[in-house]
Amino acid sequence: MLTPALLLSAALFVIGTLGVIVRRNAIIIFLCIELQLNAVNLAFVALSRYTGIEGQLYVFFVMTVAAAEAAVGLAIIISIFRHYETVNVNKFNVLKW
Repeated sequence: MLTPALLLSAALFVIGTLGVIVRRNAIIIFLCIELQLNAVNLAFVALSRYTGIEGQLYVFFVMTVAAAEAAVGLAIIISIFRHYETVNVNKFNVLKW
């Protein structure tokens, strides 16, 4: 039986995925990716009840990746905003070949 925490985690991940697909604002997309990472953390903690402490250990690794992603992602967003004066992903193509 799925616990309410796993259902909440799935719902948060779906909301984050829809936000990445639908939205065009780079900051909103960035926040939706963070929401997805937090949904995965919630799932790890909920599943650690059944599998042991390993799920809670994985949360620390995911939090480390999220912190690094936040630092690098915000730096890229600020740089793009300074150059193009917009955060709409349809308006710039800096990262394309």
